[in-house]
Amino acid sequence: MTSAPATTYPQTGIASWTSRANQTDWLPGLEPASDDLALGQLSRGDLAVPASGLPKARSVLAVTARPGVESEALGGLLYAFGKAGARLSLLCLTRGEASVFNSTNAPLEAVRPSELQLASWLLGISSVALADYPDGELRNCPMPDLRGRIQRAIAEYTPDLILVLDPAGDPDDAQIAEAVCLAAGPAGVPVAARTVPSASASWLVELGPETDAARDVQRAAARAHASQSETLPQVLASLDSLTGREQLRWLAPAAIRPPAPRAAPPAPRVLEPCLS
Repeated sequence: MTSAPATTYPQTGIASWTSRANQTDWLPGLEPASDDLALGQLSRGDLAVPASGLPKARSVLAVTARPGVESEALGGLLYAFGKAGARLSLLCLTRGEASVFNSTNAPLEAVRPSELQLASWLLGISSVALADYPDGELRNCPMPDLRGRIQRAIAEYTPDLILVLDPAGDPDDAQIAEAVCLAAGPAGVPVAARTVPSASASWLVELGPETDAARDVQRAAARAHASQSETLPQVLASLDSLTGREQLRWLAPAAIRPPAPRAAPPAPRVLEPCLS
């Protein structure tokens, strides 16, 4: 596995990298986008959910609070989107340093980013960005700051769908969901949340024949978080209990970017009469 050199933004302490997933045999190649999809935005009609329940998307951006969420919580859906041909990207807002578990001798903020990179590669995520917000304190982070960081990710990855955890989960997830919706609105990007079957206005995503493969990929990605090996039995037990179904609900379903206005045709040239 190789990755591009990290790029650090001094003003925000944000590091990002791109890890190529071309080696994964399950991630299909993408067809060239047509002109009307050049910005990665689907038309309003494409928001209709297919029979499988998986929204159509050419580019999906997942936004998470800490390393591990992409594998344990979102891995099945990310696999399904990748299998359907979407380009996958991830913005993880903290380094996961607040975990009480550490099976290594190194600080968590130093080891968990590389674990996240490996897990993302296994999931077929082609681009990963990591921010330095304090783990466990996202609920207290200024909303304009979070929104601005997510807006930069939207500008960089041009997703036509953003995936988050249900904001009813905990205060950090609620803060992320609000910031994502605020950032996605002006960009015209719909936002979907993985949720529980009892959630109102939610619907089923059927993994179908890909269920076993999706869960195997999730397990492999979960094992990549070696510093959290003490929690691995519990994580694997949770994954083993999953079926071939996932649950989604819209947080911002119809925020579709309007087409750019066409340039006005040039005014007709007025010919001056010739003077002799």
